[in-house]
Amino acid sequence: MLETSARLLALLGLLQSRPAWSGPELAERLQVTPRTIRHDMDRLRELGYPVEGARGPAGGYRLGPGAKLPPLLLDDAEAVAVAIGLRTASGVAGIEESSASALAKLEQVLPDRLRRRVATVTSALSAGPVNTDSNVEDPEIDPAVLSRLTDAIRDQEQLRLVYEGERLDVEPYRVVTWQRRWYLVAREVPGGAWRALRIDWAEISTMPQPRFGPRPMDERDYTAFVVREVAAAGWSVHARVTVAAAAEEVRARINDAVGVVEAIDEQTCVLVTGADSIEILAVYVGMLGLDFSVDSPPELVEHVRLLGRRYAAAGSGDLHPGDEPDRRDDVQHDRRDVHQVG
Repeated sequence: MLETSARLLALLGLLQSRPAWSGPELAERLQVTPRTIRHDMDRLRELGYPVEGARGPAGGYRLGPGAKLPPLLLDDAEAVAVAIGLRTASGVAGIEESSASALAKLEQVLPDRLRRRVATVTSALSAGPVNTDSNVEDPEIDPAVLSRLTDAIRDQEQLRLVYEGERLDVEPYRVVTWQRRWYLVAREVPGGAWRALRIDWAEISTMPQPRFGPRPMDERDYTAFVVREVAAAGWSVHARVTVAAAAEEVRARINDAVGVVEAIDEQTCVLVTGADSIEILAVYVGMLGLDFSVDSPPELVEHVRLLGRRYAAAGSGDLHPGDEPDRRDDVQHDRRDVHQVG
């Protein structure tokens, strides 16, 4: 019985390691007869594993989709990778709780040597805060919303949503994560214009929508498209800044994802950029290392003036307790309060 049980586990591990196996291949790997393999396949089916088989020269065995999730067999490296990955999952609402539950189940069945390895790695590593460049809390995506989007992409189903007060019908193509934000790449219906939509800004209908014939962009272009679109229109706060430098010099100092540079003349250009808050935007613009003036928005003008007073006081050494510049000029910004439909 022990030999049979061990052989079944080995057989299951082989089936999970690649899409398909022939009967003779499995018999040779396990050093049994093809008849024994057939019997073992029947045993696996009785245990709930969805083993599919086909006869003939091109036939063989594979694990198909089942009605429930059967136990999985992982090799040492896979088990350690999954355990460490579960400890660092974030960005989806409830993912920490689900990851902790899954990790507890995994660690319970890990061999002692692997449990010690996972414990050693995780105890020796520390992760600093992920969001160190923003004073705005990272959004979390509802798993049900993420599933709705990916199901629609798979089924080539249109989506109906409300985005920043605008009702849209779109054809979904890809979900892209970038800088701790989630974006849906989609075509507008009608019209066909491509959009990169912040998922946490969208109210997505759960009602079924019509199917569409896909008109995708190249697989390699989705992420690049999101980066370009976010630079132009995907931030919570946008600004237009006139810079006292040639457009080529400004472009050399920024990433394409930071903003769009438009030349005015040989010595002046306009930078259209954005960020998740006025405070971050003021810092980014100051890091250009070039003279500039803020055209819009007025809130950024006021915050740059406030920073100017603070830096001037710091540079003069005249700041004393109680003499800090008036904080009433700080601009407070209400965060978006977005609710997902369904």
